[in-house]
Parts: sequence; C-alpha cells; structure tokens
Amino acid sequence: MIFKKYERIYIPISILFLIGGGFLLGVKYEQKGNNLNHILNKGTEQLGEVDFDIFWKSWNILNEKFVNDSDKIIEDQEKIWGAIQGLANSHEDPYTVFMPPADSAIFESDIQGNFEGVGMEIGIRSNELTVVAPLKDTPAERSGILPQDKILEIDSVSTLNMNTSEAVKLIRGEKGTDVLLLVSREGVEDNIEIIITRDVIDIPAIKTELKDGVFIIHLYSFYAPSPNLFREALREFIENDSNKLIIDLRGNPGGYLEAATDIASWFLPMGKVVVTEDYGGNKINKIHQSKGYNIFNDNLKMVILINGGSASASEILAGALSEYEKATLVGTKSFGKGSVQELVKVTPGTSLKVTVARWLTPLGNSISENGLEPDIEVEISLDDIKEERDPQIDKAIEILNEM
Repeated sequence: MIFKKYERIYIPISILFLIGGGFLLGVKYEQKGNNLNHILNKGTEQLGEVDFDIFWKSWNILNEKFVNDSDKIIEDQEKIWGAIQGLANSHEDPYTVFMPPADSAIFESDIQGNFEGVGMEIGIRSNELTVVAPLKDTPAERSGILPQDKILEIDSVSTLNMNTSEAVKLIRGEKGTDVLLLVSREGVEDNIEIIITRDVIDIPAIKTELKDGVFIIHLYSFYAPSPNLFREALREFIENDSNKLIIDLRGNPGGYLEAATDIASWFLPMGKVVVTEDYGGNKINKIHQSKGYNIFNDNLKMVILINGGSASASEILAGALSEYEKATLVGTKSFGKGSVQELVKVTPGTSLKVTVARWLTPLGNSISENGLEPDIEVEISLDDIKEERDPQIDKAIEILNEM
C-alpha cells in the first residue's frame, strides 16, 4: 500500500483504505422517512446523456414492491451508500471503492498504525482475495498465514466477488476473539482452515543484524517513522565498518510514498527519478526524485530481498535501486501492486478511494503489470520455514561475499 501525506491521501494496496470530497450523484439527504420528497438534489444536472430517471424509477419500484424477509429496516441513507458502492464497483477495479462510516472508521485506525485485528495486508489478485503479506510478529504470521495465500472464506462466508473493504470488516474484530479463514495455497492440494486470534496490532518497522560479515536491515513497513529508523540503521551499518548490505523487503506490503523516496535517496544522486505516477493522459505525470543524500561510493555492495509479499512502496524502492544498478534483487517475484489510490472525503463520515494513476519504475516499467522479477531467483519452502532455514538470506550473503 502507498500513502501520501497531505490533504488528499494517496494509497496503494491496498489495500484497505478510503476518502471524501464531492458527491458525484449530487445527492444530499435529510432523514425524514422513506420518501423521495426527503431526498434533496435528486434533480441534479445530468452528465452528458446519462438518464438519472432510471435510478429514481428503480428507487420507487424497490420501495413499493420489495419485501424484506428479516426485521432489518434499510434506511434511505443506506440505500444511497449502496448505490455509490455499485457506482464504484462498475469501474471493475478492486481498489476503487466507496466506504460508508463504518469502513471509513476502520481506515482511520489503519492509518494510525495501531488497531485490533490479525495483522496482514490483503489485496485482489486475478479476482481472488489474496494475502499480500502477514505483518511481522502478528497473529496472522504466528498462525502460519503466508504471502500469496488465497482467502476463500471468512467465518464460512465466501469471498467470491468480495472487495478488500468488505473482507477487512469481516476479518477485523476485538482482541481475544477468533476468525476462521479457509485458504488455498500453491503447492498444497487441500484447502487449509486457519484460526487466528485477534490482538492489538502495532505495525512493525525495522530490525538490524550482522551475519557472516554482512549487515542486514529487515524493513517491515514504510510508515511515518521508517525514514528516521532507516537512517539510524545506516549509521549502525557504517559503524560496523562493513561495505556489504542486505535490505530485506520480504513481506513488506508498503506504506508512505515519501518514506520510499527518502530511503532511496541515501543511494541515489540528487534528481534521479525514483518513481513516476502515470495518470494515463488525464493530467501531467508526476515524477518523484531522489533528495540526493547519496552517501555511499561504488564500494558499496548491496542485495535487496523480495518475495510475493513485497508490494507497492517496497517495489518502488527495489525497482529504483535495481534499475540504477545499485542493488541485486534476490528472492521471488514481487506482488505487483502498482496503482495509486486517492483518498477523498465525500462527507465527514464517508470516503471514496479512487485509482488515479499507475506506478512506473525509472525505466518506465509498470509495477502493476509485471511486479519485479529477481535477478537471482531463490525459493523458500514450507520445510525451510518449519526448520527455520532461510536460503534467500544465505544466497544473498554468498553473493555479497563473492563480489
């Protein structure tokens, strides 16, 4: 996922976040009963040849004829929210969604980086609800959830045609409660039932270690503290008097675009393109450039680890440093989350997440279309995980020590 910190928030994967600003249908609402006379601005000017009479005729038919087989009363405002959700869904983009108040509240807690849930990033891949990555040291990771797991059911509710916002509402819950997921996993014949006990999730950021003379920075997210923490990690790297560096982006689903740009700037000269926002001709593309900290010389030897859980901001950083030949990519293909979502407030309680652009690497490659292929592919098996082996780290160390 990607966020951009200003009045309008841009996000990537994922994932799971939304916005507010102007009501396309031009509908205001006054809660005075189930009657069209109490819906204001229903005669809003038409857009081109669009016939809104069809909408209002359908509204009347449903009000007149629909018989609910439960005691639930559907308020008029809920119907309007449902209509906007249908409008967003008509664009056939899993990341363009409307969020009513409950969903917007979830987003607000997500963006703070502290919430109750299971601790994993989810997205849509080939029209299937897919785990981007479980976050480090969270219930999802401890339960055995892996990147690229396909979530088939949530508490026995099918995820067929379910968007990420709907899935998040079902997966979220109070600390101490359980959620049952039915997942399919590549290479495993039978579907797997996984019970996860929810907890308070503090999004992790970074960890460092020195192994066989190689300094390793495990970067778990690109949230607000990440640039400062990464700077401190680089200071520790330099103090260790090593010129061999591994940046581990495996299972890192992204975060703030500014964090990715800032971190890339430690390795790139001023003005070098880190990533481009391609607006598809709707407006001029926006180029994000290195701030030019560029403190390392050509003696630096660097490997970046990626896998199917490396998404969005991770792909931006890895793509830029790879294409400028600053780093060798080791691992498996990245997730391929390269779209930009703009978060717009529709009303104080509702929001709309809209895909507005695609990420392009410095050489103009689309992250969404292909993801990132590693220079050296190294798989990690379930047996490796069970035995706590890490052939990807081992290979990266081998490469660096042979340089």
